[in-house]
Amino acid sequence: MTTLPSRFRAALLGAAALLGLGAAPLGAQTLSMGVSAPPASIDPQYYTLTPSIMLSAHMFEGLTRRDENARIRPALAESWRLVDDTTWEFTLRQGVRFHNGEALTAEDVAYSIRRVPTVQSPSSFAVYTRAITGMEVVDDRTIRLKTASPYPLLPNDLSQIFIIPRSLGENVASAAFNSDQVAIGTGPFRFVRYAPNDRVEMVRNDAYWGDKPEWEKVDYRIITNNGPRVAALLSGDVAMIDNVPTPDIAKLRSDNRVTLVEGTSLRLIFLGLDVFRDGATPDITGPDGEALARNPLQDRRVREALSIAINRPAIAQRVMEGAAVPAGQFMPEGAFGYEPAIPVPAYDVNRARALLAEAGYPKGFTVTLRGPNDRYVNDAQILQVVAQMWTRIGVRTQVDAQPLATLIGRLSRNEASAYLLGWSNSLGEPSTSLRAILGTRAPEKGLGLSNYGRYSNPEMDRLTAQGLATLDEGERERLHRQAMKLAMEDVAIVPLHTQKSVWGLRRGLTYTPRVDEQTVATEVRSAR
Repeated sequence: MTTLPSRFRAALLGAAALLGLGAAPLGAQTLSMGVSAPPASIDPQYYTLTPSIMLSAHMFEGLTRRDENARIRPALAESWRLVDDTTWEFTLRQGVRFHNGEALTAEDVAYSIRRVPTVQSPSSFAVYTRAITGMEVVDDRTIRLKTASPYPLLPNDLSQIFIIPRSLGENVASAAFNSDQVAIGTGPFRFVRYAPNDRVEMVRNDAYWGDKPEWEKVDYRIITNNGPRVAALLSGDVAMIDNVPTPDIAKLRSDNRVTLVEGTSLRLIFLGLDVFRDGATPDITGPDGEALARNPLQDRRVREALSIAINRPAIAQRVMEGAAVPAGQFMPEGAFGYEPAIPVPAYDVNRARALLAEAGYPKGFTVTLRGPNDRYVNDAQILQVVAQMWTRIGVRTQVDAQPLATLIGRLSRNEASAYLLGWSNSLGEPSTSLRAILGTRAPEKGLGLSNYGRYSNPEMDRLTAQGLATLDEGERERLHRQAMKLAMEDVAIVPLHTQKSVWGLRRGLTYTPRVDEQTVATEVRSAR
C-alpha cells in the first residue's frame, strides 16, 4: 500500500483548515469530503453498491456515463450505434490514457467486460454484462458487442462497467486494488492511498482527456456516524458531507456557515420478505414462540397485512423529517417507468388484522426484522418504527440492526425472513430492480442477484425480458410498467419511501445534486 510523505499529509490538513474559515477561497486546491458509507472495495468491478460506485467514478470510467438526471452521455466511447438489431458498435475517444500512461484501446474494453463475471461478489456487476454474447475488436478504437436478441439498454448498462487496463492480467484479485500499482483507471482523479473505514486519498489526473476538476487533491473521508459527520462540517474539518441527518436539516438551513443542496433520488427503501421456503423460515415463530410448520410469508394476505400495517406518511414526516416521499413502487412519480395505477398502500390496521385472521393467523406470529444501521438515512430508526407498527396488528417484532456488510452476508446465506434494504434504479428506468430485486433468481443469467427473498413470478419475468428486447422506448416502458404492477400487486416486496438526498457544504461551495445520490468531487465547485 502506498503511503503519503509527511509534507503531502500536511498539505492536505492545511487546505482543509483553509476551507473551514467560512467561504472556500477560489484557489483552494484540496477538497475534503465526509461521506456516510464506506466503499466495499477499491476494485471498481467488485460490488454493485452505491458507495463503491461513486468512489470508483472518481478514478475509473465506463464507455458511457450518467449525468445528474441519470441521462446517458458519452464517456470513453465518443459514439455508439446499432449495426443491426443485435450488434452494438462503440467508437472510443482518441488519445485517452490510463493513469499509468498506457493508451486505452478496444482490447482493454473487451478485457474489462470479460473480467466482470469472474469477480467473486456479494452482488455482481454481471447483471450489466449478461446480455453480451460476443465481442469483436474491430480495431484499436472500435468494438462490437453482440446480444442474443435486441437489447436497447446496453449503452445504459455499460455506464456501470468501469474500464481497467488489460495489462493487469487475467487473475487480478480485488484486494490488489488497494495499491496504486493496480488501482488504475482513466478518470479525473488518480488513486493515492486507502485506509479502510477511514479515508481514500486521490490526486487530480492532469492528463485527463475531459474537463479538469477544480481540486488538485481530494481527501475522501468515511464518517459513518451522523454526529461526527455534521461536527466535521461545522468545524471546517471537511468542506462537504452527504446524507445530512434529518434532525439537523432545519438547524443547518439557518447556519450562515453552511449551504444545503437537496434533490429527490431514485432510491427506494423497502422491506424484503422470504417468500421462497414452504416450511419453517428462520426468523418467524408462532405468537408464543412455538415453531411453525409453514412459512406465513408465502401467503399474499400476510404480506399485504404487513404492508398496510405501515403508516408511510408518518415515517416520511416524523422519522425522515420530510426528506422522503411515501412509495408503492420502485420508480418515483415523473420518472421513466413510473406506473400511476400502482397506489401507495393505504394505512389500515383493522384490515391488516382481518387479513391475518383470514390467512390463519388470528393471534399473529413473532418475527425478527433485520436491517442495516450504517447505510440508509435513519435506517435503524425506520426498523424500530416498523416493528412497533407490526406489533400493533399482532405480529410481535424484534429488530436486529447491524452493519450492512454483516446483513448482506446473512442474506446471501438465506438466513433472514424479513429485512430492510434500499435500491437505486440509478440508470433512470426500472429494469435493474425488475432484474436484480424482483427477477427469479438465476445467477447464470445475471437475474435475481439481489433477490434475497427469492420471489419468483414467471409472467413478470416474461414481461421484463420482453421489454428488455424491445427497441421501441414507449413499448418498453409499457411492458416494464406492467411487470412492476404485477410484482407490486403480489406484494413481492413492501415499498416504504423514496429517499431525498441532502448535502451540506461550507458557504462558498456549490454542488450539482444527482438523482443517483452520488457524491463526487467533480461536481463540487467554488461559487463564482
